Amino acid sequence: MVTGRRALLALLCLVAACDAADTADPSTTTTTPETTSTAPVATTTLPQSPSTTPAETTTTVVVLPRPVIGYEVFEVPAGSRPHDVAPAPDGTVWYTAQGSGRLGRLDSDSGSIEEVELGAGSAPHGVIVGPDGAAWVTDGGLDAIIRVDPVSLAVDVYPVGVSGARLNTAAFDGDGVLWFTGQAGLYGSLDPVTGSIEVFDAPGGAGPYGIDATPAGDVYYASLAGSHIARIDTTTGAVVILDPPTPAQGARRVWSDSSGVIWVAEWNAGAVGRFDPVTGEWEEWRLPGDSPQAYAVYVDETDTVWLSDFGDGHALVRFDPRSESFERFPLPAAGGAVRQLLGRPGEVWGAQSAADSLIVFRYEP
Repeated sequence: MVTGRRALLALLCLVAACDAADTADPSTTTTTPETTSTAPVATTTLPQSPSTTPAETTTTVVVLPRPVIGYEVFEVPAGSRPHDVAPAPDGTVWYTAQGSGRLGRLDSDSGSIEEVELGAGSAPHGVIVGPDGAAWVTDGGLDAIIRVDPVSLAVDVYPVGVSGARLNTAAFDGDGVLWFTGQAGLYGSLDPVTGSIEVFDAPGGAGPYGIDATPAGDVYYASLAGSHIARIDTTTGAVVILDPPTPAQGARRVWSDSSGVIWVAEWNAGAVGRFDPVTGEWEEWRLPGDSPQAYAVYVDETDTVWLSDFGDGHALVRFDPRSESFERFPLPAAGGAVRQLLGRPGEVWGAQSAADSLIVFRYEP
């Protein structure tokens, strides 16, 4: 239910190809999503003073048929180009404002936003919430890992020591060590206790992009240029390359389900892949549509797989591994470009980087 200030907002119509121009219609309509079943075919810490800028956002609420209840859109300051999002346990949502070099935090109840300056030259890419409750950022402009305190908003900067690393995303292993990727051809680790950083050359060169940890704390990353995924030995830092069945498929992001099975967004192939570390077996399914491009992947608390699709007008796609079926939900902003997904029970969040907005899809758990 929508309460408080947002109760004043009209419920808006969603049709199969609706865009921002449709928001003038105050009516509420339900539509049936497309459903398709397919066969598996020595580091320094530099504290900085935070700068916060409170702002108001505009929200749009749209109702969809159950079990997806609807989506809500939150506008962020123009020019933010939000890249990644990280819903926090307290109900707020962090996002990287890659265009303005800031980290934003949305209060989804009030719609207010506060922003933290990350430093001259900042271009933040990924953000996650760490075991300490802080926001941890991979900053491609500063070639650094950044920690933002959730209470004081104090900023700590940990340079990785490599210029032009093209830092992408990060994940914490089972011992609380943060692992990160750099598309220039590297991956590395940061020990939050000591502040020490290790950087490793990625086998196969350029490409490391998405990264995630399993519930057991094992870490996997995807190499976009290398078209493979890799498992990191978190003790030695060595990796084992794991090739999906489809050559040159463009593995972009990875996510683990509750049992440690790894799901892969295959950008070039327009498919989702599944790797079982126990059996070593792979399966792949092509997304619906004429020219799908799977960018982000996220597995929710029900082990249902969500992907963002840059093909055919941009959409979120939900894949049920049990029935091997897809549902496709067109995004409200044409070409919205959701590059990453994260969530909490009953919610999947993304950033429409091309539309300066955040979007949440709500569903019945």
